[in-house]
Amino acid sequence: MARALKCATKFMISPTAMQQTVMTEAAMLRSFIVFAIAWLALASGCARWPDTGVTSLKPATLSELVGIVLKHKADVDEFRLRGPFDVTTQKDHELRLSTTERIDADLYLSAPAEKAPLVILLHGHDNSKEDHAYQAIHLATWGMHSLAVQLPNNGPWIGNGRTLARIVTLIHRRPEMIDSRIDINKIVLVGHSFGGAAVAIALAEGAPAVGGILLDPAGIGKDLPKFLRKIGKPVMLIGADERYSPVRERRVFYKYIRRGVAEVSIRDASHDDAQFPLVPAPQEPGTDSIATEELQITFVSALTSAAFSLAHTGKFDFAWTSFGIAIKNGKFFDALKK
Repeated sequence: MARALKCATKFMISPTAMQQTVMTEAAMLRSFIVFAIAWLALASGCARWPDTGVTSLKPATLSELVGIVLKHKADVDEFRLRGPFDVTTQKDHELRLSTTERIDADLYLSAPAEKAPLVILLHGHDNSKEDHAYQAIHLATWGMHSLAVQLPNNGPWIGNGRTLARIVTLIHRRPEMIDSRIDINKIVLVGHSFGGAAVAIALAEGAPAVGGILLDPAGIGKDLPKFLRKIGKPVMLIGADERYSPVRERRVFYKYIRRGVAEVSIRDASHDDAQFPLVPAPQEPGTDSIATEELQITFVSALTSAAFSLAHTGKFDFAWTSFGIAIKNGKFFDALKK
């Protein structure tokens, strides 16, 4: 219980840090219910807030952290640990794309006062922004603000990709709608499953992001290759183990993105391991999820290394080097890049 209280206090919503936005009564109630469920689950030990430990690095600023990390020998396991910074959470932060179009998103702000990267995460089919809560928090502890967005979770995924591109463009023009500390030149897109396809489409449509990370992405049919051929930004694909968890048309991403793409698979991981909700969803009859916390943490570490590398260097070279030991010992496999 003491551990639950300690964790919850660190990540609890801070009213003084919240932006002064007007919420409807329904949105306020929804936000309260979501937070109450997470709190009760955390206090009862049901929430997936794993005790991964905290990095021994104690930087005074984000710039100091970046300097230390990039100068050290890269190792993906370092990113299994929670980063050195506190996080403030804003649930159901409303993004206004137009006078009639609103998008809900959960915002996870890293503590440093200086400008920092923004990682935008998009869920897959039949999933939600809450399914990437732990990933978003973990990224923010490493000095990267995170925004988990909610788009229609049954598609259309080309439409979702174009909406995502509009979201990125709006934030790039008006970062204060999120936070004045957003570095608009360091926006990273992350998508899971069909959300990975939407991220690829957003990049092809010219979203002003530095690149994308695809978490076990799924293809969406014959129209996808024409988008993939247009991508000119770095892309990293972090996949599950296709021997146990094959995903529709995953191989088209590496095949059709012309250059600047890397791919690696995580041994024994399932498609659902590429997500990490704080509160596990109840298993419905007939479901076959074999997600495990250990493999979800492995995905988190690979994602964090990739996002840190892309945000602060504009490339995946640092992350690729950090995967070296895991590739050598077979934990990561089918490593490809071009």
